[in-house]
Amino acid sequence: MRHQRLRRKLGVRTQHRRALLRNLVKSLVERKRIRTTLARAKEASAFADKMVTLAKQGTLHSQRLLISELGCPDAAGQLVKQIAPHFKERQGGYTRVLRLMPRPGDNSDMALLEFTAVIEAPKKAKKAKAEKPGKAAKAESAVEKPETKKSDKASKAKPAEKSPEAADEKKESEKKGGFLGSLRKFLKGDE
Repeated sequence: MRHQRLRRKLGVRTQHRRALLRNLVKSLVERKRIRTTLARAKEASAFADKMVTLAKQGTLHSQRLLISELGCPDAAGQLVKQIAPHFKERQGGYTRVLRLMPRPGDNSDMALLEFTAVIEAPKKAKKAKAEKPGKAAKAESAVEKPETKKSDKASKAKPAEKSPEAADEKKESEKKGGFLGSLRKFLKGDE
């Protein structure tokens, strides 16, 4: 019997709901704070609290249960190694839901879901993936360019006389090309 088992259905089927909560908790673990609708935030909060409780045990069995629930070994590892140690002394209440202004499009109640302990969010750093050989050469040349620019700036620091002809050539080169350039030529009658 289902007595006292009421949970939010979130307007989707069971498999979709489980996947939705799983993805919300993975994003919460990765980013430490997410913005979603109020109903989803409340459901994801309960699910995340259960996952943190499992992670606090720190056993191999609990890690395997986390992986099966979240479907992601990386998120499970982050929960065990980074997040669970912040909640050693706490017996529940690992997440909080903060209400936000309604969403402009459909006036849905929005909320922030975050961990109650202060956990630094990962800094947005550029990914250091394995680069292709062509990209590595471009990166090296990009590193060398600023050095050459410094020497160019030093040589340009001397006052140089600019002829009016050079300025006219520069303006003409800027005006050439593209739709506006051809329109300009047409209107001037330079065809």
